[in-house]
Amino acid sequence: MHIFLSRVLIMELIRVLLIDDHELVRSGIKALLEKSEDIRVVGEAGEGHEALRCIKETNPDVVLLDISLPGLNGLEVAAKARKDSPRLRIVFLSMHSNEEYVLQALKIGASGYVLKQSSTRELELAVRSAKKGETFLSPAISNTVVSDYMARLKGGNVRKPGVNPYEVLTSRQREILQLIAEGFSSKEIAQKLGLSINTIEVHRANLMDRLNIHDIAGLVRYAIQTGIIEVKG
Repeated sequence: MHIFLSRVLIMELIRVLLIDDHELVRSGIKALLEKSEDIRVVGEAGEGHEALRCIKETNPDVVLLDISLPGLNGLEVAAKARKDSPRLRIVFLSMHSNEEYVLQALKIGASGYVLKQSSTRELELAVRSAKKGETFLSPAISNTVVSDYMARLKGGNVRKPGVNPYEVLTSRQREILQLIAEGFSSKEIAQKLGLSINTIEVHRANLMDRLNIHDIAGLVRYAIQTGIIEVKG
């Protein structure tokens, strides 16, 4: 009895913050994770800016983060959170398996990238690996990324840094682009971000120039194509 109690007392719980804009998804993942003795969900969020607040309030060991979030997408949340806390462990839990998302996540410093269709075992491994400072990728992602990279290498078509138009935007411009694509007016965006309308208009003009897109409809299409926002079915 004494040995069992000692084992329980010294077990280090992994404190997880769960961020996804679908409440049912969060509930399901939480129920699965908390079947493990060493994992506890300490908070939840369903929107980007809310996620940043929850990270500061709960100080989790690992953040499980979806890419497609309203307000501020997961990649932006991760970049901002890791700027404030470089040692923060982030595991992306996403439906997107294409190379571009994975490479952007790893560039930000993610500790893992798991597909939503993965097994519970994979998710647990990703959380535990992140806690230990290791990197975990779903096997399906690993195979895809390596294969694509090797094909580009052989064909002499490896992407050069900075070629992706999304990467030439500043963090603030990406944030404003997402809000524009979600249908908010300049006045509403100014209120949300605590900036003047003139400042928002300047940012909008600059991001249009950088992307060479000069109408709102074009910005919306671009945001959808690059996964900055997700079209809900």
